[in-house]
Order: sequence, then structure tokens, then C-alpha cells
Amino acid sequence: MLKQKLARDGHAFGAAVFEFFSPGIAQLSKVAGAEFVLYDMEHSGFSPETVKMLLDSGRAAGILPFARVRDPRRSSISQILDLGAMGIMVPMVESAEQAREIVSYARYAPEGTRGVAVYHADDLEPEGMAATLAKANREVLVIVQIETAAGVEQCEAIAAVPGVDVIWIGHFDLTTSLGAAWGSELHLAAVQRILAAAEAAGKPAGSLANDVAHARELLAEGYRAIAFGDVQVAGPAFTAAMAGART
Repeated sequence: MLKQKLARDGHAFGAAVFEFFSPGIAQLSKVAGAEFVLYDMEHSGFSPETVKMLLDSGRAAGILPFARVRDPRRSSISQILDLGAMGIMVPMVESAEQAREIVSYARYAPEGTRGVAVYHADDLEPEGMAATLAKANREVLVIVQIETAAGVEQCEAIAAVPGVDVIWIGHFDLTTSLGAAWGSELHLAAVQRILAAAEAAGKPAGSLANDVAHARELLAEGYRAIAFGDVQVAGPAFTAAMAGART
């Protein structure tokens, strides 16, 4: 499983979907070699009904469907997991206490406080409910984003929280919060601190890649979870195709 692969120092590559909310994006991503597809709910206007359809299409395509929730509330986390997400990304995490709450909301007892909702046939274990809930706890991936100045100050404590599986750096929000330009000394120092915190806790760090060259830079810096955004990939591809055709 991807969660165990990352825990063993492996790498994960996926697609981040911001605009192309189509059932076909999961199959397209799977054929391309992606291991997961992450649907964004923080910055999009898509409804839970739409996201449920996309999560189901991801499961059917044989690719892990994740979702970035709008906020760290129990209602946001529980709903998207109940709809079929196999992993969640939570934005702007700023304390260990907040990270512990997120983990609790995402996992069933005795590891957490998630309300029981088992509606997908592929979730059910023949051994019964206890085995089914234990399987969900083993498989659901919890990604927390550190992307604010406050989060940087608490990154070591956040990364050390048991049940947090991936530390994800949101660079645009981070530079905005720091009041620093991308690549500035302040930005790079914050990134290095987060990466060091993740490594010390034995957790993989992840980020969005703009293109192949950027992905290679991130991998060289120590990131182990990489997602390519749909707009970032499709935009330049369409531009190149149109320019090529006209030429």
C-alpha cells in the first residue's frame, strides 16, 4: 500500500485536480502512472456530491483517491472520508494539538474518534466490523500542510504527532504568510526547517510540482511525495500544441 511504501522511505507520485473535475481524470492519471489523485476542495467550488462521484471513479480505476478538505473541522474530515476518500490533506495546520485532532477525526476507535460509516463494498472485510475498521485505520493517509509562519514555528511538534503520515509544504501560502519572495533566504530557511522536522520524525515531505524540472529539484531536496497539478500540466501542453499547429 502507498502508506506503507512511504513509511519505508519510498516515493509517491500523483495528480492534483483543481479544474478538471471529470470521472475520466482518474483513469487518465492511472494510465499515466500516477499512484494517487488528489481532488481539491479548499480552493474549488465543487460540491460533496461531485466529489463523491470522483472518489468512486478513482476507486473503480484502481487509483487511490485523496481529497484536500476545506478546513480541519471534524465535519469536513469525516464527510470526505465517508464519501470514499482514501486519504485527506488538511490545509494550514499550525500546532501539534490541531494535528492530533485531525488524526483523531480520521481514524476509528481505539486510534481515533471517527464516526463509523462503512458504505463501500470494497471496504468490508469478511471477518466483520472490527476487521473493517482496523483496515481503514491502516490504509487512510493523513497529510497535513505546513504553510504559515505559525506552522513553521511548530513544525517539529506537528511532524512528531503519531498518525500524521505526510508533511506537505504549500509554498505559495508559506511565502505569503512569511511576507517573503519565493526563493528568498527567509522562505528557504523555513522550507529547510520543515524538511528537517519531517526527516527527524521519519515522515515523508510532499509538495506540488509545476513541471518535470521542478519535480526533479524537489526530489533532490528530499521530498518523497510529488503531485502534478492539472492546470500546471495541461496549460503549457495546450499552449505548445496551439503554437505548434500554427507554426
